[in-house]
Amino acid sequence: MSRRAGLAAAALAMAACGGASAEELVMSLGTDRIAIRSNFTGAALSVVGIVERDAATVPRAAGYDAVVTVLGPRGAVSVWQKRLIGPLWLNLDQRKYIAIPAFISVMSNRPLDAIVQEGLRVKQRIGVEALLPEQSQSRGADAPEFRAALQRLRRAEGLFVSNEAAVRFITPSVLQARIEIPGRAPLGVYTVDLALFADGALLARKEQNFSVTKAGLEQAFTIAAAEMSLLYGILTSLTALMFGWLASAVFRRD
Repeated sequence: MSRRAGLAAAALAMAACGGASAEELVMSLGTDRIAIRSNFTGAALSVVGIVERDAATVPRAAGYDAVVTVLGPRGAVSVWQKRLIGPLWLNLDQRKYIAIPAFISVMSNRPLDAIVQEGLRVKQRIGVEALLPEQSQSRGADAPEFRAALQRLRRAEGLFVSNEAAVRFITPSVLQARIEIPGRAPLGVYTVDLALFADGALLARKEQNFSVTKAGLEQAFTIAAAEMSLLYGILTSLTALMFGWLASAVFRRD
C-alpha cells in the first residue's frame, strides 16, 4: 500500500471513530438564580438534558447513562483530629484542603459503579471522592482517614449528597433531574455538570452555572456594608445606642 493510500485509510478510520461518538448534549436549567431571604429553608431547580444525534451516530443498544454533578463555591477547609488525653479532648493533628467545593451533589440514573469504572471515574472527576483533591505535601501527607472524615462531616451537614436514582430518562434521549439546594448552602456561583455515558464510555459533557444570592433587605444590607462601610458602621453604632437607650428607659426603676 502506498503512503498516500495509507494516509487515506487512516483518515477514514478516524472519521468512522468520530462518527461513533457523535452525540451532543443540550442542557437547560429551571433558573439561573436562587434568591435567599430571611425565611429561606432550601430550594430546588430542575435540569433537563437532550441528546442530539446526527446521521452518522451508531445505535446504542444498552441505552444512555447520565451523571449530573453540582459543585458549590470552592474554598479552603481544615480537618482536625481530636484525641482524648486524660479528661480533655485535644486537637493534635490536622490536614488543610484547598479549593474544596462547599457543596457537592452527584446524581445519576443508576449506581456509578455500573456506569463507569473506578479508574475512569477518578480521571473524569465523577463522584464525590474524585472531586476531593489529594493533600499536597506542603500541608502534610495525605491521609485516608482525614479525607473520609471530611466527607462524613459534609454529608452529615447535607452539603455532600449522592443519589443514584435522581436522574430519569423521560425518553431514550431526554433526561431530567431535580437539584435540591439545602437551607445552609453557601452563597456564590454553582456549576452544573452533565455527563453522558454509554457502555462505560464518556460521550459528551455540558456545563451551566447558577447563583445563590441574597435578596430583599438582606441584599440591601450586604451591599451597603460592602460599598458604604463607614456610613454603615456609623448607622449600626447609632442604632445600637438607640436601642440601648430605649431599653434603659423602658426598664428604668423610678
